[in-house]
Amino acid sequence: MTNLSVNINKIATLRNARGGDNPNVVQVALDCERFGAQGITVHPRPDERHIRRQDVFDLRPRLTTEFNIEGYPAPEFVDLVLQVVPAQVTLVPDSPEQLTSNHGWNTKSYQDFLTEVTNRFHEKGIRVSIFVDADEEMVEYAARTGADRVELYTEPYATMYPKDREAAIAPFVRAGEKAKALGLGLNMGHDLSLENLAYMHQRMPYVDECSIGHALICDALYLGLEETIRRYRACLMNA
Repeated sequence: MTNLSVNINKIATLRNARGGDNPNVVQVALDCERFGAQGITVHPRPDERHIRRQDVFDLRPRLTTEFNIEGYPAPEFVDLVLQVVPAQVTLVPDSPEQLTSNHGWNTKSYQDFLTEVTNRFHEKGIRVSIFVDADEEMVEYAARTGADRVELYTEPYATMYPKDREAAIAPFVRAGEKAKALGLGLNMGHDLSLENLAYMHQRMPYVDECSIGHALICDALYLGLEETIRRYRACLMNA
């Protein structure tokens, strides 16, 4: 079975739209855990347009499942992660201006930088995952940094899936098998949904974790959060 980590950024976006504390980010995270999520993911950006630094500190002592913090490893982000000490940090190459993640690292060009950052997190016992495109060379150079896992950027899969699901998944299968051959753990994330998740898991049952936020929260508007998490979990269970 592949673990489901729920990205709660959109809950924070909704809260921030009106100020105050409704919905309460910590309570929603705890409810996600209660409904079956095996992890919680947050992406605190410098402008705090959704998850705030304080949210990260508030969540850490309350969560009982895996806490995954993702972000660009600028000095302030590295400092935050080292203070909080989550189970996992996911390094993404986003600039502060980006609306959302839209590409993986060039791990060959940034190998030295990523190695240095990975070493700092390892000193605190934090598992490191590096966000990469479904490219075998990028996976290989991610392994050379000493990272524990890679997270494959799955938006291209989601985009192509309605047209040709076999062609859509093929590069991810190759990249995933490369990761496993190199001894890396394997995560997946971005634009995964109830439409495309089960097929991904069918073809890649060895994936360790999927981080899902936007589609899951949108589905919850119609299905309710508990039923939505149940359906996503069902997509990730071995037949």
